[in-house]
Amino acid sequence: MPNYEYQVRDAGGQVSSGVIEAASITDASERIRHTGQMLMNIVPMGGAAGLLRRLRAVSVEFGPSLKDVMNFTNQLAVMIKAGINIRGALSGVADQITNPKFRRVVERIKSDVESGQTFSDSLTRHPKIFSPLYVNMVRASELSGNFGHMLERITNHLALQVETRSMVIGAMIYPAIIATMAIGTTIFMLTWVLPKFTALFAGKESLLPAPTLALMAISDFLRTRWYVVIGAITAMIGAFIYLVHTSSGKMVWDKAKLRIPLFRRMLRSLYISRGMNTMGELVNAGVPMLETLRITADVSGNVLYQRMWMNVYRAVEQGDKIAHPLARQSLLPSNVVQMISAGEESGNLGEVMENISQFYSKELRATIKAVTAMIEPLMIVLMGAVVGFIAMSIILPIFKMSSLVK
Repeated sequence: MPNYEYQVRDAGGQVSSGVIEAASITDASERIRHTGQMLMNIVPMGGAAGLLRRLRAVSVEFGPSLKDVMNFTNQLAVMIKAGINIRGALSGVADQITNPKFRRVVERIKSDVESGQTFSDSLTRHPKIFSPLYVNMVRASELSGNFGHMLERITNHLALQVETRSMVIGAMIYPAIIATMAIGTTIFMLTWVLPKFTALFAGKESLLPAPTLALMAISDFLRTRWYVVIGAITAMIGAFIYLVHTSSGKMVWDKAKLRIPLFRRMLRSLYISRGMNTMGELVNAGVPMLETLRITADVSGNVLYQRMWMNVYRAVEQGDKIAHPLARQSLLPSNVVQMISAGEESGNLGEVMENISQFYSKELRATIKAVTAMIEPLMIVLMGAVVGFIAMSIILPIFKMSSLVK
């Protein structure tokens, strides 16, 4: 019979795990419930699921992903709302974390809390894992007493980030695959197929059309100077990475991202949705407005939007309203600024921010679908044009020489 790994919570709130042998997952669940414990999770140990867990358990020491942090927050929220204190909740969650590095981080946080530090203060020691938004929302909940509810809100916020990131990455995968196939096919034809025909054209170069001569020169260069091509590509990639990590280079790149025809609408929706969602969560959590604006600028993801929010920060610091400096910017649509202004006047700014974020999240999904739908035929046509041009450059000289022979 197969084995099942389970996680339960007893009447005292203590979380534990174990392994049970049963004929089916239903049988295993019933047997566990008959012990009087609350079943929290049960999964088969064998098969692909078990293999995946074992591989993750012995995986390389990578830092936690955003999804790992989301799962951690979700489990912590469930335990806190069930009445388990923060120390017991952290201990129970740490036992279930498969990422060794993240587990050690959670254990250090647990030690800090046991030594008398607040949970939010212990999170600040790990800024690469827990963002300022995360820490400030937790700190606000500690002051207001709605810790479990706030953790649930943070989980929903992280889930939205994970979903958005997955959609954007998913939209890039297909074009990347098609581009790789096009480049690979072109290289194969130039370095393997075309040289087979070179012998037929020997001594008759004056009769060959210009496209064929150009392809023969490129083919010869790729076969004899391939290391130059690899070096040039490596140098360009290295130069690009270096430049986007400089202030001026990042500015140029972030401006370019908002001007690329197919992607500018998608990225604009992404930046607006991210900013509005961040502000809405922080305002509703009770975080001071200046701190909210600073965090929103930090997580904006684009230098232009970061500067926009910092301009708002400086204006609010001097006593101005949020909508006034935003109205002087061109990065937000006028209707968004009007809604923010209305939210400020009515005292419902957090709710307005959330509504704007939801609208642009939907627009982002629709834009990603539209971009993907447009890229697919464009990439196929481009790949067909490149391969067709190479094939034509090979075949035309053969037809031309055949006609001369006749």
